[in-house]
Amino acid sequence: MAPAFLPPSAPAKRRTAVLALTGAALFAAAPAFAQDFNAAPPNAPDQRPAFPGQTRAPIIADDIALETTTLADGFVNPWGMDELPDGTWLVTEKPGRMRLVSAEGAVSDPIAGLPEVMAERQGGLLDVVVNDDFAETRRVWWSYAEPRGSGTNATAVATGTLSPDGTQMTDVRVVFRQEPAWRSSAHFGSRLVFDDEGALFITTGDRSLPEPRQLAQDVSTDLGKVVRIDPDGGAAEGNPAIEGGRPEIWSYGHRNLQSAALAPDGALWTVEHGPRGGDELNRPEAGRNYGWPIITYGLDYSGRPIGEGITEKAGMEQPVYYWDPVIAPSGMAFYEGDLFPEWEGSILIGGLRSGNLVRLTLEDGRVSGEARYLDGIGRVRDVAVARDGSIHLLTDAENGALIRVTPAE
Repeated sequence: MAPAFLPPSAPAKRRTAVLALTGAALFAAAPAFAQDFNAAPPNAPDQRPAFPGQTRAPIIADDIALETTTLADGFVNPWGMDELPDGTWLVTEKPGRMRLVSAEGAVSDPIAGLPEVMAERQGGLLDVVVNDDFAETRRVWWSYAEPRGSGTNATAVATGTLSPDGTQMTDVRVVFRQEPAWRSSAHFGSRLVFDDEGALFITTGDRSLPEPRQLAQDVSTDLGKVVRIDPDGGAAEGNPAIEGGRPEIWSYGHRNLQSAALAPDGALWTVEHGPRGGDELNRPEAGRNYGWPIITYGLDYSGRPIGEGITEKAGMEQPVYYWDPVIAPSGMAFYEGDLFPEWEGSILIGGLRSGNLVRLTLEDGRVSGEARYLDGIGRVRDVAVARDGSIHLLTDAENGALIRVTPAE
């Protein structure tokens, strides 16, 4: 039985519309002298970076024209995606649905067999990822806000086997549960990244509220952490030994990590949401403390300092880069491909608040330049580089879209 893909002629309530060639759009990236995102005043004008180039890197002069083609739209707050070997995409929707999108843009009915999710505010069905052996195993991993009873919930990761016809997930089981659960509907983190050794990185959030945010510093909990597990469950081999810490913890002192990707050299990089200012790019190292909520380059939403209002402290790591004002980062990929040779090795990040695609260049482990593209495209929730070198974006909206980005001919 073939996957239940729905053609563009299907009723609107049961399909995702596919734009033909007439749906393609051209975006011309403004040259450096016309871009003014570095001119916006910071929320915390009295703070100073710890080293040159830690924020407001030079704007990259790049006037490349980009072509965008909407492969599918009509998704309800899509959150995560991953490409299968045949060019099909798995796409999640926060209300609890996962669908297949063919390379031609046909969209399947929701895949059956997924567990219940807590779909409120920032909660719901979140990231999805497959490993390199998908063609043989058909295994899929996904993260979600799991209801735990008595109004509590937390980030969980499950795995299952996608049926040959693409209609159902079987052999479903949970391989990670964030502890403790909390009565909150925010800051689930939730990006999933396989490393070169086959272990699975999971990013978590601090659950946002003043009380649980303190647990980002408590290594007996999974709040505000990067964890690294065996894909079948349990801590991965080679994790750091942290005194009093849970064995799955890789790094701690994070706020809400919704961007993560493996660099070409195998290192994990993340971007986490700051409050008012203080979005952070980090390269999390084993056993290190990244400071939240003790040090931050952001302010509380009230405009008041967080804690003592400090940005540095002994034993706590500095971000490689930070933004103030924020971009509200979600989704991340290192560019490796043939379609954008000038972008090779760049970091691509989705901007929810900035409403565009952010590109960073690196030199000796530091950010050497920043550019932004596709202004006005919407809240970019996820970013991926396809096997053919094109860039795919998910826009987070009631009518969210999967969009393919290529250089304009």
